[in-house]
Amino acid sequence: MKFFQVKTVTETLEIIHKHYGPVRQPVTLPLGQALGMVLAEDIRSTEQVPHFARSTVDGYAVRARDTYGASDSLPAFLDIQGKVEMGKPASLLLKEGQAQGIPTGGMIPEGADSVVMIEHVEEVGELLNVFRQVAPGENIIRAGDDVMAGELVMSAGQRLRPQDLGVLAAIGKTRVTVYPRPVVAILSTGDEIVPADKAQLAPGEVRDINSVTIGAAARACGATVIDGGIVKDDYAAFLARARELFEQADLVILSGGSSVGTRDYTEQVMQALGEPGVLVHGVSIKPGKPTILAKAGEKPIMGLPGHPASALIIFHLFTAPLIARLEGLAPTELDRRIVARIGRNIPSAVGRSDYVRVKLEKRGEEWWAHPVFGKSGLISTLVKSDGMVEIAAQKEGILEGEFVHVHLFA
Repeated sequence: MKFFQVKTVTETLEIIHKHYGPVRQPVTLPLGQALGMVLAEDIRSTEQVPHFARSTVDGYAVRARDTYGASDSLPAFLDIQGKVEMGKPASLLLKEGQAQGIPTGGMIPEGADSVVMIEHVEEVGELLNVFRQVAPGENIIRAGDDVMAGELVMSAGQRLRPQDLGVLAAIGKTRVTVYPRPVVAILSTGDEIVPADKAQLAPGEVRDINSVTIGAAARACGATVIDGGIVKDDYAAFLARARELFEQADLVILSGGSSVGTRDYTEQVMQALGEPGVLVHGVSIKPGKPTILAKAGEKPIMGLPGHPASALIIFHLFTAPLIARLEGLAPTELDRRIVARIGRNIPSAVGRSDYVRVKLEKRGEEWWAHPVFGKSGLISTLVKSDGMVEIAAQKEGILEGEFVHVHLFA
């Protein structure tokens, strides 16, 4: 059966990296609208920041050698020659034995090479008593110390954070070219699935958890989400709704209906949406083996397991990297792992990758990861977890105290 021609986790991630990328052209936006979006261009500065040497403290601009040996008992004496004003050029040349008052951010006058803090001086008329020596460059940011002209400030594939917007503003880059936020449509399937807001459940009915959890996870990845609702186990209705969502979205996620069974239409629907069709049908992993990945044109379609915990684990492993590919995010931006020690022995079957949910505990300088056991369909196990630990397919388990990588949940 095709279902049992499973891929490994590594093979599945390689397929995601090879076959998917941004499906929409980059757009140019003002900085204020670009937070959280991914750069589609390298940005080099056309100027240096700051473009003049400036003081980092309130005090007096001086020549450092004029302060050498200064102390509380034997201060250096300098002549006060004017004051630098904020937002204006320092027009007076500083000569030997002189000092000029300067505010934080003020321009360093020509001839000065340091600033002595106001706490370490005393004004006596036109004379300045300096009680502490300073070194050349002390309390000064030199021109270009922050950003040099021609410097690569940011690379394509980087998600823009508040501090990134700040440096772009500093170099006068007020519009940036970014990839549009991916649009993700989620369609829940199954005769037993009912809306989450149904007050009274009939026997056999289950509230729709996956559209809520997977939708929230997709938003946390930076996507815009379309709730496609629920469709019954009817091929014609399933395909019609999937086609509607396919036209609106960059990625369609089909939740449920990915197991082997006579009423499973997920693979058929994926194939019907377009070529090349299904790329992965089953992953050698627990939980989440019945995972399907397809491509129609340039757009990905993904079938997640129906069990909520399994679906969310598969989302973190595969759907999040897939959304990142749609965003144009660089692979180096994806790693959300920490090193921890495992809190107890965990057995595992050789031949498949096991992902165990864990709760983190800090002991001194080390993190410890304690397994949170429970069946794959229990969403409560994820509520109690901070992340998950992989037991590689070739291992028979993990020993207590062994170092592991914990994949953190968003």
